[in-house]
Amino acid sequence: MTLHELDLRLRSFLLMEDYAQDPSQNGIQIQNAEPDTKHIRKIAFAVDACEETVRRAAHLKADMLFVHHGLFWSREQVITGAHYRRIRACIEADMALYACHLPLDANEEVGNNYGLARRLGLQNLERFGLWKGMTIGVRGEFAEAADLDEVLRRLFPQGEKPLSVLPFGKKAIKTAAIISGGAGGDLSQAVQQNMDIFITGEIGHEQYHEALENGINLIAGGHYQTETVGVNLTAEKVKKDWGIETVFIDVPTGL
Repeated sequence: MTLHELDLRLRSFLLMEDYAQDPSQNGIQIQNAEPDTKHIRKIAFAVDACEETVRRAAHLKADMLFVHHGLFWSREQVITGAHYRRIRACIEADMALYACHLPLDANEEVGNNYGLARRLGLQNLERFGLWKGMTIGVRGEFAEAADLDEVLRRLFPQGEKPLSVLPFGKKAIKTAAIISGGAGGDLSQAVQQNMDIFITGEIGHEQYHEALENGINLIAGGHYQTETVGVNLTAEKVKKDWGIETVFIDVPTGL
């Protein structure tokens, strides 16, 4: 499968055209030398396109690096310094760079938010969290009410530590809303929909009092930790359905 053929398949199942307001330049951000003829046989997956992930992917002889956070966003950026080094490393390795931001947060099959919802065992899933006309999160219900410790155990089955836990809501948690990454400002939507807990990646100072005063539990699981889900699920699908070798490059930020 060539880069352009792979791009068509990824755009189709990730529903990229539904997220036109996404500031990320979703899709191919750096092509390889022969996008219509060279076959993509190995893809590295990572959360961030940074110098470390690019160089590690090149060392592994990946034909493409698939990331959640790419190098190019809505604004133009001069190609100097670290930005230049990242791009140069891709070109020197003849390795394509592919980014998928909000579509990978929202996708019901391989997305960050639905992946976290399934990890928690939520039922009756519904789309949640409106941003610039796009719904990117999910809400659902526990089959049986769970306490906060149980929610954390399910959310982080390998014992990872969240950035922050605000236990300001019900002890018996029945409903949950999830938006991965930096969605602390969307706490108000969970409050408006009477959710028992809101789960995101990172929050701001102001969310402490907002959660306290509205009596809602809040987990900030880490921007990075809540967004490893989608790239790993996508890697599993690409390997299983399309027979392409995949590898995950883990570069945690602690944030």
